[in-house]
Amino acid sequence: MITHSSYGVDPWTLRENELHLDLLPQSESVFALSNGHVGWRGNLDEGEPHGLPGSYLNGVHEVHPLPYAEAGYGYPESGQTVINVTNGKLVRLLVDDEPFDLRYGRLRSHERVLDLRTGLLTRTCEWTSPAGSTVRVRSTRLVSFTQRAIAAVAYEVEAVDGRVRVVVQSELVANEQLPGRDGDPRAAIALESPLRAEEHFAAGRRLRLVHRTSESGLRVAAAADHAVVGPGGTVTSSESSDDVARLTVTSVLTPGQRLRLEKFVSYGWSATRSLPAVRDQVDAALAAAEHGGWQALVDEQRAYLDDFWERADVEVEGDEEIQQAVRFALFHVLQAGARAEQRAIPAKGLTGSGYDGHAFWDTETFVLPLLTYTSPGAVAEALRWRQNTLPAARERAAQLGLGGAAFPWRTIAGSEGSAYWPAGTAAFHVNADIADAVVRYTTVTGDEAFERDTGVELLVETARLWRSLGHHDYQGKFHIDGVTGPDEYSAVADDNTYTNLMARANLLAAADVVDRHPARAAELGVDEEESAAWRDAADAMHVPYNHELRVHEQHAGFTRYQRWDFAATRPDQYPLMLHFPYFDIYRKQVVKQADLVLAMYKCSPYFDEEHKARNFAYYEPLTVRDSSLSACCQAVIAAEAGHPGLAYDYLVEAALMDLEDLEHNTRDGLHIASLAGTWTALVAGFGGLRHHGDTLEFAPRLPERFSRLAFSLELLGRRLRVEIEPDAATYTLATGDPLEIRHHREPYTVDGDKPHRLAIPAPRLRPAPDQPPHRRPNRQG
Repeated sequence: MITHSSYGVDPWTLRENELHLDLLPQSESVFALSNGHVGWRGNLDEGEPHGLPGSYLNGVHEVHPLPYAEAGYGYPESGQTVINVTNGKLVRLLVDDEPFDLRYGRLRSHERVLDLRTGLLTRTCEWTSPAGSTVRVRSTRLVSFTQRAIAAVAYEVEAVDGRVRVVVQSELVANEQLPGRDGDPRAAIALESPLRAEEHFAAGRRLRLVHRTSESGLRVAAAADHAVVGPGGTVTSSESSDDVARLTVTSVLTPGQRLRLEKFVSYGWSATRSLPAVRDQVDAALAAAEHGGWQALVDEQRAYLDDFWERADVEVEGDEEIQQAVRFALFHVLQAGARAEQRAIPAKGLTGSGYDGHAFWDTETFVLPLLTYTSPGAVAEALRWRQNTLPAARERAAQLGLGGAAFPWRTIAGSEGSAYWPAGTAAFHVNADIADAVVRYTTVTGDEAFERDTGVELLVETARLWRSLGHHDYQGKFHIDGVTGPDEYSAVADDNTYTNLMARANLLAAADVVDRHPARAAELGVDEEESAAWRDAADAMHVPYNHELRVHEQHAGFTRYQRWDFAATRPDQYPLMLHFPYFDIYRKQVVKQADLVLAMYKCSPYFDEEHKARNFAYYEPLTVRDSSLSACCQAVIAAEAGHPGLAYDYLVEAALMDLEDLEHNTRDGLHIASLAGTWTALVAGFGGLRHHGDTLEFAPRLPERFSRLAFSLELLGRRLRVEIEPDAATYTLATGDPLEIRHHREPYTVDGDKPHRLAIPAPRLRPAPDQPPHRRPNRQG
């Protein structure tokens, strides 16, 4: 999309200067607004035309039976799907009795701008009706970061060249008709009319609807109030029914006169609270928003984002596209998690219903690292959500005959939502991903209360699973067999390297944390024998290695498999999972997404420089990147292994995943993990950030396209500013006590007295490895 003529490149905005209906579904995703609790897709104010209507509340879902051709013990029984809740952003317009519909009449101009500094989506258009009346419409929309239940719209109509009668209809609408599925298994299941009416209300300028989901039993309320400013004779009326509440504003405008409507919308939901309680909740939220009014919401939004950008901005000089893309990515990752507050961060955030609105391991592995260094409060809340789901995870582990907790591969409410058991049952690495996020958060923040109250329990229960899932062989080696790693083209394999190394770290972290918190450990029934067993398993963890090829195996025996016939695979046969049986894919050397390569990044100390280079060269020709999670990981290791040009190409792919709709499913919502991966590719790739234990390392090197890269990290009460140029890196401690770092393996102490400018050694460049035919990075620099 960003290369389309209607989109421009700007460092702080995403601007669409004309409307193209064929891009409408994608634009609704990229212009979506959210705060992690409430999400509004970037639909046109009038509701039509649209690609996918979307108003979401984090956690609000419906359940439905999972289909199985044959029954089997341990299969999850029900799936969960995010639902489109009451639409509060609708503002319809009639001009001299003609609907304001951009498919009719003449659209003279149309511009939408998402301002990443203010968090506002603005729209300006001029339209002439089929009858010849011309109006100018301006709208501004926000979803508040500071008042998490509130979203708002300011809508203004101006007469341009003659007297016009206008009618503005501000609505709350439930059970909107959704488009049908298109056969893509990644698209959400569209549940028809999931909301059952409980109450409707309209009086004066106040509207309210209360519904309840039929199966999951969640009560959802939406309320709206309005401020109206117009010429004399402007009148209002209101009405409501089960699924619609409407305020109608009628006015006559002469050229230059304007009618302005400010609409405040509040949302609330609960699985347990009564109808009166939820009603009062949304009314109170409205009262708080109206107390300050529209301008206060705008000012609070700007102040919130000023603070965010101060600590989180990434500056890129020499590449305008990447500069815009990384800020777009940071903004949307913030929107996905800022106010989720003990709810999941879904793979699509709240920008669309793709993947049924589920959260995966993506959150802990890709999204939380970025937020840990920029918005750590959101990370603590996301991990508390995992803690809240422990009862379901323990129950799942027991069902599978295992100890501890088995966290779900995909879920909304905490139970496993995948009907595909090689992933849903065997992808146990999600446990270690959660543990890794816990360790990183506590290391970066020093939050001892969180570690005691939340971290200990998560680390203990995940470690218990590994100890029960794995076993010692006759030589004492510890194996974890029959699991599915990050690469979904290899399933139910023995000793997946990523899983084993991450489980090893999980076991050691659990043993360490119970030593630090013995009282909490005792509450959880941990004794010295159990802790010692974790350490024994970690010390004996087997990692498969092919001594002839001198490369680590993705899993035991992987390198002896037959290679996939890439030469016989047509470009239109990717992704492979939609054109070939899994049975065939599982038996071949072909990699959907970085797996062993991801292990080299996440478990970097385990691999030396030469092994990283050889492993990367071996797996690169096998990796087809049929997943949006792959490019950023490949960018990191490509940069480390001496392939800066290839690393840049993968950065571009991760950064423009949605802005260029590279996987052709941006219409269903943004790829939040790939957006977070843009930060990873820049900061961990070209910045060389590695943080393991007390060691904070940087090995910065820029690609040719960049003249400067700068970013900040928040850790242990400090703010470290890193500025990288082609020949040197400058480290500045903006706040806090002196900090020990390593720069290209050499130790330095950074203090607040002055910036520390350190030379960057010449890189060791290696011949670029090949990629599978037709699977080179989508755009090369």
